[in-house]
Amino acid sequence: MKTFRILVAIVVTALVDSARGQTLTILHSFSGSDGADPYAGLLQGTDGNYYGTTVLGGTNGVGTLFRITPNGSFTNLHQFGGNDGRYCYARLIQGSDGNIYGTTAGGGTNGYGTVFRISLSGSFTNTYQFSGNDGQGPQAGLVQGSDGNLYGTTFGGGTNLCSCGTVFRISTNGGFASLYQFSISDGASPQARLVQGNDGYFYGTAADGGTNNAGTVFRISPTGGFTNIYLFSGNDGHHPAAALVCGADGGFYSTTESGETNNVGTVFRISPGGDLTNLYAFSGPDGAFPQGDLVQGSDGNFYGTTYVDEANNAGTVFRISSRGSFTNLYWFSGADGKYIRAGLVQGTDGSFYGTTSGGGVGGSGTVFKISVPLNPPANQISGIQPMGSNIAFTIPSCAGETYQFQFATDLVSGNWSNVVGVCVSNSIGAALTVTNFGAMTGPQGFYRFAITP
Repeated sequence: MKTFRILVAIVVTALVDSARGQTLTILHSFSGSDGADPYAGLLQGTDGNYYGTTVLGGTNGVGTLFRITPNGSFTNLHQFGGNDGRYCYARLIQGSDGNIYGTTAGGGTNGYGTVFRISLSGSFTNTYQFSGNDGQGPQAGLVQGSDGNLYGTTFGGGTNLCSCGTVFRISTNGGFASLYQFSISDGASPQARLVQGNDGYFYGTAADGGTNNAGTVFRISPTGGFTNIYLFSGNDGHHPAAALVCGADGGFYSTTESGETNNVGTVFRISPGGDLTNLYAFSGPDGAFPQGDLVQGSDGNFYGTTYVDEANNAGTVFRISSRGSFTNLYWFSGADGKYIRAGLVQGTDGSFYGTTSGGGVGGSGTVFKISVPLNPPANQISGIQPMGSNIAFTIPSCAGETYQFQFATDLVSGNWSNVVGVCVSNSIGAALTVTNFGAMTGPQGFYRFAITP
């Protein structure tokens, strides 16, 4: 029977470079001719590049669709002209067929907006033209369901007199079905994309309407079975303009643009059954009027933006835990961008990418990257097991960080040496399994992981 002497002397410690700090890089400043007022967040395509849209600007002044590399090389892929759509507010998605799908809030044959498809090389096709009774003015992006169809909402239109908006389903080839028509009492003016929960239902928000005309959270089946799971009152938040994000714990996280104590917005968590918890109420100096979607980072925290703030009136980037621990990460000044309407996306390099709808050198908005030090969900070794003549350690990791296994004969001298060959760089964030080569016959002592960006 073999004895694993190393297990007696494990030091469960993660070292993080204390000099690390978040840095923001402007990748592109819009000038108008190349686009203006990007309202939507970015999509990272399977090719590693980022894709986005502008509401205005471009050759025809009604918006563009662009590609930008992680290093800032910018290309306009499509200039909207009106007949093919105008005013793209929504974040793009990449379908399982590799094409990119999105919506425009105006234009098209009937002037009520469109659903479009574009390839990574820029081949553009309109797949649907709204006519009014089936919805109008879609401001939300699409989501691809587990059945392969695309699901979305329109801000207005529908068959009800209030023109309060709709929920729809559309195939990648344009086969369209209207699933639900809002009527004020059950919600109105949905602005955010849907998200499919683990139960197969789609969950979303209506920015207005409901019993208190403060907005709602709803659930809808792929065939149109509709249930309101929460009605905002104003004191708990008002005008939920952002999408719900399904957290790793199964709950949904999002923001309201206003309401609560200071009337400048909240961050909340809601269960699929409708139990709502307010995690944070903005006060102004820490940001105000969040409009963009949250994103759960590889460290388990949520990252988001606010439209403005009291300091520079330009907006912020923040981090919040699932329990409500809040940190401001960056205040925009105007020169680096202002008025952040969109949420962030975490790239495969671990950094977060986003857009501002104003500011920058050209005054028409920016594309930016912010690098944030990420700590693992728990600074501890989560698993130890024999692997042949070695011992394998499993640890939680974060995107963009490097994990070096180290050894010391004592904890006093501070003389740690790297265990040769046991160094892992992880670009996406996951549980890592690393092997201490020769540990079963190695010296008895103390071991740790040194974590660096």
